[in-house]
Amino acid sequence: MSYQRIIISRFGGPEVLNVTVEDDLPTPKDGEVRLKMLATSACFTDTMIRNGRYFGNTQKPPFSPGYDVVGVVDALGPGVTNLQVGQRVAELTVTGAYAEYLCLPASQCVPVPLTLDPAEAVSMVLTYITAYQMLHRIAKVQRGARILIHGASGAVGTALIQLGRLHDLEMYGTAAQANHDIVASLGATPIDYQHDDFVARMDALTPRGADAVFDAIGGRHFQRSWRCVRRGGILVAYGAYYAAIGKEGGAMWSYTDLMIRNLWPNGKAAAIYSIASLKQKHPDWFREDLTELFELLEQSKIQPVIAHRLKLTDAAEAHRLLESRGVRGKIVLLA
Repeated sequence: MSYQRIIISRFGGPEVLNVTVEDDLPTPKDGEVRLKMLATSACFTDTMIRNGRYFGNTQKPPFSPGYDVVGVVDALGPGVTNLQVGQRVAELTVTGAYAEYLCLPASQCVPVPLTLDPAEAVSMVLTYITAYQMLHRIAKVQRGARILIHGASGAVGTALIQLGRLHDLEMYGTAAQANHDIVASLGATPIDYQHDDFVARMDALTPRGADAVFDAIGGRHFQRSWRCVRRGGILVAYGAYYAAIGKEGGAMWSYTDLMIRNLWPNGKAAAIYSIASLKQKHPDWFREDLTELFELLEQSKIQPVIAHRLKLTDAAEAHRLLESRGVRGKIVLLA
């Protein structure tokens, strides 16, 4: 039986994403299951992997991108006893999820309630886990804390606001003027990063500074975010957008500068968040946190903002949309 998958033919722009047809389904090895993909997401990290600027990726083209997946167990490899054919599961794949079928370690798969929409469920795997763990595992925010979120209208930004609202956080979010409505509707005070100095605006709005700032921009943006952190607060860096677009040096320079600042005796702290690294170090946290997020989603306490539901074969268009910086929320690819 044949199936389709998307491969990166070479590092480059969205045009390097090609639809290919494989003649035979993959066969699960010992301890693996084969999934029939229901949903995966197109995220900015995928674009960095595609253009060869994602720190830590050692794969060379051709290979399939795809950071997360929700699918149905289609076949069991030898020795698998914890899952059943027909069961719906999720996993953080990092690469490989842009495929109609794929094989994954059974031990890493997390059960997904059948009541959940696959597109909403897959939004939990990378986006909401990132937001949840940065808030609670890294920054360890207390109820009522003040936070600043950069890219507040994006996928992780909207997730941070929704999760922050559950803990009565006082929230501020940078976004383009056109996206202020969604930021405000979710419960944060919007700041126009294109026309206002966000450092000055934060100083005017909350002179005491933020308890936590979440920044995926990098470069000198980290330095400006640092100025918004109060004494005793923390800056959480979880991306390097500037590095991805070739601005202000590479990601390593951004993070090195941040860690040097972390040594200053001024009472402020900085942390670098990587979902893949934290999952490898604490796989139990990933399973616990994803299970908790599925419960919150089932209870309608959170509702992912999904900008586009596209077909898997529209992956190149999804990447073009992501790089246009006009996406409000998340893009999901469906089989």
